[in-house]
Amino acid sequence: MAKDFKRSYKFAVKTSLYLTLFMGFISALLLIFAGVFSWVLLFAFVISCFVFSFLIIQYRVEFFIYKKIKKIYQNVSILSAVPLKPGQVSTDMNTLSQEVEKFVEGKKLEIETLKIRDSYRKEFMGNISHELKTPLFTVQGYILTLLDGAMKDKKVRKQYLNRAAKGVERLIYIVKDMDMISKLETGELNLKFEKFDIVEVVQGVFDLLEMKAAKKNITLVFDTEYEPVWVKADKERIQQVLTNLIVNSIKYGKKDGTTEVTIEELSQKKVIIRVSDNGEGIEKKHLPRLFERFYRVDKSGSRKEGGSGLGLSIVKHLIEAHEEKIFIESSFGIGSEFSFTLEKAEKPRGITDSPEGA
Repeated sequence: MAKDFKRSYKFAVKTSLYLTLFMGFISALLLIFAGVFSWVLLFAFVISCFVFSFLIIQYRVEFFIYKKIKKIYQNVSILSAVPLKPGQVSTDMNTLSQEVEKFVEGKKLEIETLKIRDSYRKEFMGNISHELKTPLFTVQGYILTLLDGAMKDKKVRKQYLNRAAKGVERLIYIVKDMDMISKLETGELNLKFEKFDIVEVVQGVFDLLEMKAAKKNITLVFDTEYEPVWVKADKERIQQVLTNLIVNSIKYGKKDGTTEVTIEELSQKKVIIRVSDNGEGIEKKHLPRLFERFYRVDKSGSRKEGGSGLGLSIVKHLIEAHEEKIFIESSFGIGSEFSFTLEKAEKPRGITDSPEGA
């Protein structure tokens, strides 16, 4: 509004001019009737009247508008950290209206954002309480049963203690995942970049999850045979990303299905790793929220499968910590594909490719 400040003089100038003309006319009549008419005297009076009127009107109008606009700002600026100063006030009503409208629109946007955040917070608190109370009540139930006399039976005691231990393990798993996400969000988790063969890491994850996949007769395969593909990243964290994605594909994959990993050259500096399955797929309405903490597509079925509900959220944070991108494509009833990029690296010196490396 500062650059339009001169426009605010228009009102004061016009009003002062009208008053000056009126007062000058009256003064001229009085001087004529008094017989002492003088153009110099009349001119001095007119100039004095104009200047005095202009200053008084300009000051009073500014003060009046400042008080009114300040009250409006105070009513709508509860969340504003910037106080209204006299220098910001203009007597140009069009400019004032535009500024107030702009201010109100900004506050509307802030309120809508806060409403969305509050809704997300409520949902998050509901999800985390559900995730925690299930294993807690399980552990509590078995312990109370044992205290009520069941621990006298050695067979029952061992069985219940084992089940309680599983509940505690699930709690630890959830807390560890939440701790990792918190560190990723605050930048406290340091990544250790190194050169490694991504093909070897994928094969290691396949070997690790082979028995889990076998329970549903799901085959873990590459789309083709690969020579070593060297990338630069945190090897341990990328292994965790692949583990989470492949576990997810097994969890929601069809029995007798396939989880396939593809490694492609995206550009001279990037490769893209794709993890695809022919499982149940994901409806489009769920895709925008898929990487949210504790968000589940099938809230009942996925909880039966176990897990912390943080796997995909961790994947997203880990990939973004590498300053890379992650993508999701899915067709409901056909399958899903998660893909992420990594920085290419040159093969370290002294390392030779071997057929077993693929």
